[in-house]
Amino acid sequence: MKKIARKDFLLQSSLLMTGAMAGMSFTNKGKKPLMSFSTLGCPAWNFTQITSFAKQHGYQGLEMRGILKELYLPKCPEFASASAIKTTMQEMADKQLQFVDLGSSCNLHFAEGPERQKHLDEGKRFLDLAAAINCPNVRVYPNKFPKDQTKQQTMDLITKGLLELADYAKGMKVKVLMETHGEVVHYADLKNIMEAAHHPQVRLIWDIANMWLDTGEAPEDAYKALKPYIHHTHIKDAAKKDGKLDFHFLGEGEVPIFQAMDLLVKDGYKGYFSFEWEKLWHPEIPEPELALADFTFKMKKHFGF
Repeated sequence: MKKIARKDFLLQSSLLMTGAMAGMSFTNKGKKPLMSFSTLGCPAWNFTQITSFAKQHGYQGLEMRGILKELYLPKCPEFASASAIKTTMQEMADKQLQFVDLGSSCNLHFAEGPERQKHLDEGKRFLDLAAAINCPNVRVYPNKFPKDQTKQQTMDLITKGLLELADYAKGMKVKVLMETHGEVVHYADLKNIMEAAHHPQVRLIWDIANMWLDTGEAPEDAYKALKPYIHHTHIKDAAKKDGKLDFHFLGEGEVPIFQAMDLLVKDGYKGYFSFEWEKLWHPEIPEPELALADFTFKMKKHFGF
């Protein structure tokens, strides 16, 4: 992505502030889309910086993918004890924010063995934490189609993992959400897995960009196939450049992102639109102060609230 000149930065900041102030005076007759962001986008911020920015810029929720680059959330001081959790929950309540998803690194494509068990154990620890902080969802990955096992064997392993985690979560008010991610991004494969993993606590995160940039499948077709399973979304925009992702602010890349969101809104989607700015993995992209503010600005502009 091109570097932003100082004069452009100041102009854009001014426009964002103007848009935010104008948004306060809008009368929205419909229901406002729920907005959250993944903490993947602000790896250098502490928890108070995260919650303060979210409150200031009109977000209703947070998707936790780490704090200060610690991705194993149970290790984070904010969640390390009952007293710490109580303090954390009070901070969220004071700023009228909700935890909407915990992003684990649990991968389900591994064959039986120690590596698979390690990932399943992480998924279970995240489910425990989600239950403790009233977070309704935990994200897991499908994630690859290894060459040493057939595609069907891998899909069976993914299905088995989803059901094991869902059974572990029985009695918790927490769902296991499989993200459309990695090599498992064609809607036919995703639909097959979700049909096989039939469980009230198993649902899908529709990462629109992950799918479209790799498959080119129209959002209408993907949505039609996956609609019964979509419970949460990841929203980002990018382009493919020399085989690599080039991240852009919303509506400035190649992903038909607003087209996909319009499908959801038209159908009465009640979940969050969760902005995923991959700053942790791509430190060269613009700072979160710009990207996370731009998201709410673009959302308000597009949906008219």
